[in-house]
Amino acid sequence: MSFCRVERDGHLLVVTLDRPEVRNALHRAASDELDQVWAAFEADAELRVGILTGSGDKSFSAGYDMKESGTPTKGSDFLAQRHPRGLGALTLRYDLTKPLIAAVNGFALGGGFELALACDIIVAAEHAEFGFPEPRVGRMALEGGMHRLARSIPLKTAMAMLLTGRRITASEAHRLGLVSEVVPLADLLPAARRWAHEILDCAPLSVQATKEAVLAGLSVSLPAAVALVPPTMARALASDDQVEGVNAFRERRAPKWSGR
Repeated sequence: MSFCRVERDGHLLVVTLDRPEVRNALHRAASDELDQVWAAFEADAELRVGILTGSGDKSFSAGYDMKESGTPTKGSDFLAQRHPRGLGALTLRYDLTKPLIAAVNGFALGGGFELALACDIIVAAEHAEFGFPEPRVGRMALEGGMHRLARSIPLKTAMAMLLTGRRITASEAHRLGLVSEVVPLADLLPAARRWAHEILDCAPLSVQATKEAVLAGLSVSLPAAVALVPPTMARALASDDQVEGVNAFRERRAPKWSGR
C-alpha cells in the first residue's frame, strides 16, 4: 500500500490514512487503493469490524487533495473525475454491511468530515475538530456529508454549520451526539479497539443485519422500515449463530460465533 497502512488483528481491520505531508488529504490514486481495501474487507468472512484513522497527531483527513497536480477547477469536471464510490472509496459506498469506526486523531474537515460521517461510530481525540469549510472556498460538501450531518443532529444546528463553514470541537460534537467518546490522543486507538471488541462480542450476522436494516429504513416510513427484511437479516434469522446465542445464554457461557 502506498497511501494507507492496513493492519489485521483477528477479526478486526485497522486502516490508517498515511499521507501526513498533506494532512492525510486523498487524491484519486489513494481512493483507488482504498477501494481495494474496502472490497477485500467486505469479502473476507473472517473480518467483522474496521477502524479508520489517520497518521500523525494533526489531521484525520483534510479531505480532497486540492494541490494534486491536475486537480480540476470546475465542479462539473470534479464530479466527472472523482471515484465512483466517493472520497476514499467510502463516502459513496452504500453497500458495506460491516461496521466501521472512525478514530479521529485531529482535524476532520471537508471531505475528512465526510469520511468520518460515513463510518458508523466516531471516537475522537480531545483536540479534534469537525467542519465543512467548503462554502468559504466556493465549494460544497458533495460526498453525502451535508445530508448525513442533517440526519445526525438537529437540522438548525446542522444548517448553522453548513451555511457558515463553522468548525466544532470534539466536545461539542460529543454533546451533539456525533461523537460517541472523546479521549486523550494517546487513548484514541485503544478506545476505538474497545468499541470494536464490544461489537465483536455480538453475533456478526446480527450486527451486519442491524446496520443494513437501519440504513435502509432511514428513507421510508416507520411501518415500512419495520417490514424490511434485507438479505443480511434473512441470513441472520436462519443462522447457526442464532441457535448458538440462545444456547450460550442458557448455559451461562460466552457464545462462540461462527458467522454462519
